[in-house]
Amino acid sequence: MTDASVPSDPHATPAAASPEAIGHNLDSVRGRIAAACRRVGRDPGEVRLLPVSKTVSEERIRMAYAAGCRYLGENKVQEALRKHDALPELDDLKWSIIGHLQTNKAKHVARFASEFQALDSLRVAEALDRRLEAEGRTLDVFVQVNSSGEASKFGLAPADVPDFVRELPNYPRLRVLGLMTLALFSSDTERVRACFVRMRELRERLRDAAVGGVSVEGLSMGMSGDYEVAIEEGATVVRVGQSIFGARSLPDSYYWPADDPRT
Repeated sequence: MTDASVPSDPHATPAAASPEAIGHNLDSVRGRIAAACRRVGRDPGEVRLLPVSKTVSEERIRMAYAAGCRYLGENKVQEALRKHDALPELDDLKWSIIGHLQTNKAKHVARFASEFQALDSLRVAEALDRRLEAEGRTLDVFVQVNSSGEASKFGLAPADVPDFVRELPNYPRLRVLGLMTLALFSSDTERVRACFVRMRELRERLRDAAVGGVSVEGLSMGMSGDYEVAIEEGATVVRVGQSIFGARSLPDSYYWPADDPRT
């Protein structure tokens, strides 16, 4: 049952239950990505769409695969691992973990994930690097930044990011692609936009300083309700779930901390 206290997503669609329906929604989202890029003179090819499949069943993931999806994002490690192990036939399907990670689950991420978008702790960086070395693998990562300043959110304060990034070359199994954020959950577009502007400006400062020789070109920001604004401010990855798969059956409180304004 959906929690009535959760604000409904105006961009969510009815549950897509066929490859054709998912494909239609993907085309719609890509069209909106392209339109947002045109408004600010960007090439749509600069923006990667990451479909987010949290709460989506294995059956519907197979439909998404048939519709062309080869990269999916998941918030919860255990849910992602279960789906990965249940779909061995989709051997070119890649998984991005976009939610907070505890060190004791680093071993799972190191085994199957291709990307981790919520790095905000050197303890997690060390745990991942050690496990990845044992697996003989590398992992693409984004550094998570708390761009809204909300105490309920994970992520580094913007002022702490340069020192954090300087430490990352010590973990050679991690390939840093850029920064990630969750913007303020608000109907006020300009307050949301301010979070994305803050991220773009932080990237520019890091780029100018060539911090630690680490590339931070990527900006993973924007979800179903705000990804067009994020693109206008420089997003290179947008994480979109409900606009592709339809409204989720579980409330957002299942995925965010209990005191997060999203819930």
